[in-house]
Amino acid sequence: MKINSKFHNLEPSFLTTLKPLIKEFNAIDLASGHTGFHCSPKLISLVEKHLREGLNNYADAAGEMMLRTKMAAKINALYDRQYNPETEITITAGAAQGIYTAIAALVKEGDEVIVFEPANEYYAPAIEINGGQVRTIPMSGKEYHIEWELVQQMISNKTRMIIINSPHAPTGWAMGEIDMLRLQKIINGSKIIVLSEETFEHVLFDGHLHQSIACFPKLAERSVIVSSIGETYHVTGFQIGYCAAPEAIMREFRQVHEAMMYSVNSPFQLAIADFLDEKEEYKKLNAFYQNKRDKFLNLLEGSRFKALKSSGSFFQLLDYSQISEEKDRDLVVRLIKEHGIAVMPISAFISERQQRHHIRINFAKPDEVLEEAAKRLKEV
Repeated sequence: MKINSKFHNLEPSFLTTLKPLIKEFNAIDLASGHTGFHCSPKLISLVEKHLREGLNNYADAAGEMMLRTKMAAKINALYDRQYNPETEITITAGAAQGIYTAIAALVKEGDEVIVFEPANEYYAPAIEINGGQVRTIPMSGKEYHIEWELVQQMISNKTRMIIINSPHAPTGWAMGEIDMLRLQKIINGSKIIVLSEETFEHVLFDGHLHQSIACFPKLAERSVIVSSIGETYHVTGFQIGYCAAPEAIMREFRQVHEAMMYSVNSPFQLAIADFLDEKEEYKKLNAFYQNKRDKFLNLLEGSRFKALKSSGSFFQLLDYSQISEEKDRDLVVRLIKEHGIAVMPISAFISERQQRHHIRINFAKPDEVLEEAAKRLKEV
């Protein structure tokens, strides 16, 4: 049976096309976005506890109240903004679902959404599926940053949303206070909503501080924060995230959320709520991942790859222009087949196939994996 697809312009994730090759050549996987660490034994015990207690019914559609309350308290403690857990916090099945739901709830047919590229692969499909028009702004410079003058020029009466992501997952760039104030000035007096993905809020390096939307009152009034506990606690497979937004915005968000999936699994929510009391678990992440980044870069010394600056996340960009003029996707396939190592091409996160000679690696791996990966990359 032939199906006329609704989605002629949507392509599968490039990682999806790589996975069979990774398996065939038994390659070290630095391409995927998950961590390579076990979560805390205490978290496992808490999950077991709530499962044994039989708390396996539907959670409240907005999420278990205990988790929403704890999450609101955490945001208030970190960023000095109070979100009402009753009306302004919703638990989601990971950050990607939160992003999709926010777009589906707030973007109408013909609305324009500004996206900064490189960008997470699930932004554009979510916009296009819901009838919005993607307006991409390329990040500038060799090490990527946002030119706010370009943003101002792109704004029109059709602009409904601006999506930001800091720390920035593909590049490792982190927005500073000046960036947030520039954004605040741009949307002041408009009807534009900011969708802020803050998945790596606890993974910043070299003294950088996370500039959450919640820290800027005028921005927070017109913004949705989306984040996830997966990257924080090494449990990306739990697929639990959360959204925070003013009540009027959250009301629209929840209508779509309930229609999509109703609720997220309850025992895991309750376990995370208990585990949020272990504040050191997320406070230690900056140092933990900075040590991983520094170790990996030290291991790469003497190679022909040039590391770009990474200020946050567990991703690192490498420039391979001294090695090859190949397109990045061709190089990535060759690295798998000839060297047994998988990385991501930066073009996987860019709609315009510009040639940047950059690849992205995930250094959230045990030391022995990083040592072998660096050894193979130095042979290139």
